[in-house]
Amino acid sequence: MPRSGAEARARLREAALELYEERGYDATTTAQIAERAGVTERTYFRHFADKREVLFDGETRLRDVMTSAIASAQGEPSPLALVMRGYRAAMPLFVAGRPVAERRERIIASSTVLQERALAKSAALAQALIGALVERGIPEPTARLSTRAGAATFERASRAWNGTSAAELETLLRQAADELRALDW
Repeated sequence: MPRSGAEARARLREAALELYEERGYDATTTAQIAERAGVTERTYFRHFADKREVLFDGETRLRDVMTSAIASAQGEPSPLALVMRGYRAAMPLFVAGRPVAERRERIIASSTVLQERALAKSAALAQALIGALVERGIPEPTARLSTRAGAATFERASRAWNGTSAAELETLLRQAADELRALDW
């Protein structure tokens, strides 16, 4: 039996990943996940609202890191610079979570339900970043555009990243930002 909440969450996440990879998302139950993790189903629901949420563990921390980075920026950086500051602040999370993220991505791609949840989570993160920008006095339309451009820039970099280091991701992020700046009508 796991001795801490963090340990239980980690075991549940790993059990879910294993079972989703072995049996598929639809064929896996929360009871099976709990059993594989060595906990009760009640413990599962203490940590996760449903069987989808186990794949999205860490989203709150990601949002908090990114919005805090935007809120704490000194001076008057551009809206896009603020968004990219949020992504840079989250790089340690991306590096640490890379092995799980790769497995998670394959599982999500296999299920329409999970794809919808991933889109909803992305939209919620974007809305939080927009809110953080608006709190700094940036007009909402500009905040929305900056958030979308930043997300596209980060996606471009992360898709090229092999997951080895934050320094490599930072380099790719700079290259993607340069590419964005070079786009012209």
